[in-house]
Amino acid sequence: MRIVDLPKYPLSQDEIAMVDRVIEKFKNKKGALIPVLQEIQKSIGFLPVEVQKKIAKELNIAEKEVYGVATFYSFFSMIPRGENDIRVCLGTACFVKGGKKIADKIQKELGIKPGQTTKDRKYSLQINRCLGACGLAPIIVINDKIYQKVKPEEVMDIIYSLDKE
Repeated sequence: MRIVDLPKYPLSQDEIAMVDRVIEKFKNKKGALIPVLQEIQKSIGFLPVEVQKKIAKELNIAEKEVYGVATFYSFFSMIPRGENDIRVCLGTACFVKGGKKIADKIQKELGIKPGQTTKDRKYSLQINRCLGACGLAPIIVINDKIYQKVKPEEVMDIIYSLDKE
């Protein structure tokens, strides 16, 4: 996904203030880039391009260096994870038993593709190649809770039931 393809996720005033505090905390320290990125990622859940530009400016580092580090390490993300992080298994057993139909249904209903998050940050969708529970196929995992033998026609009821918890 290219930078221009990334959806915009506006930050709240609290998130902006937190970013400012983190940058200020590390501003004149050598080797500050990774600690700044880690602390911001931990606090707001992702590293939007606008924040990366601000980090570059405030730490007097080239934007391409900040972007390079943020995209090199897999634990950094430029897209926030949703309040409900949905992972669909598409390993062989899950695929054969309807995993693809489940993934398609979620994408259609939520209007997001794998690796994306809804604009309200309520749901994100990930595709996994195998979650190691083939005997329970097809499975989805939402916020570390496993749902087994899921049927495509039931998946949205499962997802929307999270709103009631």
